Amino acid sequence: MFPDFKPSVLLFALAVACAAAPGRAQSVARLPAAAPALQALPQTIQRTQGMLQDTVSSGMSQARQLEIDKRLRLHRDLLDTDSNGAPVLRSEVIAIDPAPEALQRARSAGFTVVEDRRLDELDLRIVVLRSPQGTGTRAALRRLRRLDPTGNYDFNHLYFGSAAGDAQASSAPASSHPSQAIRVGLIDSGVSRRHPALAGVDLNTWGCDGAPHPDVHGTAVASLLVGHSAAGSTLYSADIYCGRPAGGAVASFAEAMAWMARERVGVINLSLVGPDNRLLQRAIQAMAARGHVLVAAVGNDGPAAPPLFPATYPEVIGVTAVDRRRRALPEAGRGRQVDFAAPGSELRVARPDGEWGTARGTSFAAPLVARAAAQLVGAPDEGQAARIQAQLIALAMDLGPRGRDNTYGHGLLDPLAPESVAGTR
Repeated sequence: MFPDFKPSVLLFALAVACAAAPGRAQSVARLPAAAPALQALPQTIQRTQGMLQDTVSSGMSQARQLEIDKRLRLHRDLLDTDSNGAPVLRSEVIAIDPAPEALQRARSAGFTVVEDRRLDELDLRIVVLRSPQGTGTRAALRRLRRLDPTGNYDFNHLYFGSAAGDAQASSAPASSHPSQAIRVGLIDSGVSRRHPALAGVDLNTWGCDGAPHPDVHGTAVASLLVGHSAAGSTLYSADIYCGRPAGGAVASFAEAMAWMARERVGVINLSLVGPDNRLLQRAIQAMAARGHVLVAAVGNDGPAAPPLFPATYPEVIGVTAVDRRRRALPEAGRGRQVDFAAPGSELRVARPDGEWGTARGTSFAAPLVARAAAQLVGAPDEGQAARIQAQLIALAMDLGPRGRDNTYGHGLLDPLAPESVAGTR
């Protein structure tokens, strides 16, 4: 998004400053005295680059907040926030495996049941409760927890794509490095099945009552996940948005995972970010226990931002993004949640209109790691996640300090590279 800060730019700025300074007629005589400052120029460049990175990081975090604020402003009747400002569905609280007597107390207190769903594949029952008229969402959650202190309740949080921006139009198609056929899952927004990048891919969909809602984010991620794979690849795509302003709710997220479990999809990509949530954590734990490998983007809120979920759950492989010079994107998250890095800058991706675009962000790095994992995985198998992670570590190129670090994790994975990075450490 921002060009590299070149030494030539600094030299030009230095020359302009010298020209504007008083006493410039004597500047030639003073050149020896300026030598120390010129010798310090590399350090000045590094400090300036760091300042630019901090600015970009802060801007990306603000960009996501601006998007959230816009949705809240336009859809006040549907959306609310939790105590930390994260968006939730207004007046809804999720009860996880509630006892019959707890539901009865909730009904007696004026709550109504919006949805009661058993997710047998995850060994979960979720009941969405609507708060009584005049009771705010946060107050409703506090009240249910007081009525049932041993129960498990949380907001119906919303999750958003972790892209740094929408895929920008591009005239060039994505570079093609065909690989073996894979079977993989995607929980995201809708995917366009008509794009040439997905030709030959068997696309199975869930959500939206069967009505397709192709979207920029989902289509771009899908094209990186299975595009240009060998003929015969299969993509299981769950759309939890369906074009709705209140799409991406955690209840739909959990139901999509239950569908993936029914279909026995071994690797699932989650290029979505949001807050910690009890239902999401339970669903992630259940999927991992069944042997599913879960890959998620760490987000683009910057290195100083709090960790985002689901990437931060220990059962999930968290992915950050690097540019073409294998430097971490300044907006990418940092921390113990980072397991691997993958390319996430100037990536050519499919667009729903049938054209190509250029994308940036951890959303688009995650599917490359999921793709690498899917080349190693068949059906879900108990204990498989740990084995696959060990295999990916062996394939990764170490970046940054030797060994695992909080910027690049265990190193770089790039299944689209013409040559394998295995053994280059």
